[in-house]
Amino acid sequence: MISDTDMKAIKPKGLSLVPSSAHVHSGLPFPKAIRVKNFSPDEWEDFIEEWSTSLKNPYVKVRRFGGAGDCGVDIAGFYTDKGFEDTWDNYQCKRYANPLRPSDIWIELGKIIYYSHIGEYIPPRRHYFVASLGVGTTLEKLLNKPTELHKKLKENWDGHCKCKITITKQIKLSGDLLSYVDAFDFSIFSSKSHVELIQAHSDTGFHAVRFGGGLPARPNPNTPPAVPTEHESRYIRQLLDAYGDHLGTSLHNMNTLVSNSMLERDFRRQRERFYHAEALRNFARDTVPEGTFDDLQDEVYHGVVDVTDATHPDGYKRMKATVAQASTVALTANPLSSVTKSQDRQGICHQLANENRLIWVINDD
Repeated sequence: MISDTDMKAIKPKGLSLVPSSAHVHSGLPFPKAIRVKNFSPDEWEDFIEEWSTSLKNPYVKVRRFGGAGDCGVDIAGFYTDKGFEDTWDNYQCKRYANPLRPSDIWIELGKIIYYSHIGEYIPPRRHYFVASLGVGTTLEKLLNKPTELHKKLKENWDGHCKCKITITKQIKLSGDLLSYVDAFDFSIFSSKSHVELIQAHSDTGFHAVRFGGGLPARPNPNTPPAVPTEHESRYIRQLLDAYGDHLGTSLHNMNTLVSNSMLERDFRRQRERFYHAEALRNFARDTVPEGTFDDLQDEVYHGVVDVTDATHPDGYKRMKATVAQASTVALTANPLSSVTKSQDRQGICHQLANENRLIWVINDD
């Protein structure tokens, strides 16, 4: 019989971290490594595609292979333009229902050895196993014992490699191939942990979108140079035309603004805003997926274009009304919204003017 002394008060252990409003809204965050292990097949493939974009250095080119005829190559990182004829690394990315075991890799080792032996490619400098549930302890230890790995492959060749490397014939471990195996450098085989994958993935523009946690801090924008760059030529020409339309005269270059302190100050502010937007564009290249900043530009465009197309006394007033409207545009749906400032929204107007998507002086003739 259960007595009173058998019963205990319910006392939750509590959180190991200080809760925040974000936890109340979204719940406690799952560690990234746990999330990777629970990816669906499609999510794993997407994650690997995203992660592979981090393999920019030291390679000159990274390519993914797959399907029949891949010869044991999954993701190849090439050190030179000579591809498989020169130094390269192989990343074998596998999704299994279990942590990777020795029995899972014999065929992969066999393919690399056989196809490099027949001249399909030179052996990779390094061959990394990347697995959705990680590499098991037994295999990890074996990968760190090249001599033992060599011995075990030979023992398992007939059961795992002889009839599975290619369906067209049996690949017997004898003669020249046996000599090639015995001379092969098994220290090239290694693995990548989830921690290493996630760290590399954090350097891509996909990390914040896939794992959350917010975007990193933005660096300060560059100060506009005293002499405008060629890249600024179109929006500056539009600004000068707008000022000239307001003054009733033609302004050939920025030096003609010296006599009008109000317009000169405005000109400096507009350039600063343009450089704010350019800094956001550069920030987006490294932190969010491709196309995110373009979407932001489109949101600003559709938020201001009706103001731009309305009737205004002159081009200067049109530009000022458009820029003022830009600072009110809500951008909550865009991943960059949390780091976008009013100066960025206003500067995007000048980026759009630089592309002639917004025009300050409209000639009706």
